[in-house]
Amino acid sequence: LIFVVSASLSNPMKIMQGEVWLLPKEFTLSSYEKVFRDPSILTGYRNTILYTVVGTAINLVMTIMGAYPLSRKDLYGRGLITAIFTFTMFFSGGLIPTYLLIKNLGMLNTFWVMVIPNAVAMYNMIIMRTFFQNTIPVELLEAASIDGCSNLRFLLKIVLPLSTPIIAVMVLFYGVGHWNAFFNALIYLTDEKKYPLQLILREILLQSQVQEMTDMENYQEQLMQAEGIKYAVIIVSSLPVLMLYPFLQRYFVKGVMIGAIKG
Repeated sequence: LIFVVSASLSNPMKIMQGEVWLLPKEFTLSSYEKVFRDPSILTGYRNTILYTVVGTAINLVMTIMGAYPLSRKDLYGRGLITAIFTFTMFFSGGLIPTYLLIKNLGMLNTFWVMVIPNAVAMYNMIIMRTFFQNTIPVELLEAASIDGCSNLRFLLKIVLPLSTPIIAVMVLFYGVGHWNAFFNALIYLTDEKKYPLQLILREILLQSQVQEMTDMENYQEQLMQAEGIKYAVIIVSSLPVLMLYPFLQRYFVKGVMIGAIKG
């Protein structure tokens, strides 16, 4: 990480010569200037933020809607339902049937193809269900029911306020997943204006393998620019997650331990 930061702030020629190690050589912000001068970078940034915010919100709602009922012992057939959900963790229809399904639903090259498929991760649902079972006592539900509290109100007014740690963990899990996602965009999107930042980053990395050019001087210049831009884009794309993680770290550690086997 230190090398990537140093390389993004160094003269591309020094990177090519292998002189950059821990500290920048010939400090410059030219790579970042080129990155933010490219309109596709800013468009990708905006798209990725939008996909991450909306997608994470959908993930949270769907996961809570599945995890809370499965945590209730009075749900008839919850073992069978859990088994059916768990089945999807190990078996899927495959890429071609999924593509045909997305096409038949009319979601190709749309905003929703980035947030609707994979709206629920079963592993995350199991973690949240376990949290509800171990943290929300049954006596609390009984007391609320005596006072006339409905199931929906109990979920909104009591369960969710007591579930801040697991909600923060889910935000981190789903948010990082959406931020780093590029495969769905690569398969289902054809409009470059809808590309997420990671797909644009991929295009830039591929462009670093410059095609042969008749003018050797232009070839070297383009190669150096691609080298500097590559590291700058990595920092630009990773910075938001790096800034968010310290605030959610304690929730993240707690969330990982929720599903652990206790003796």
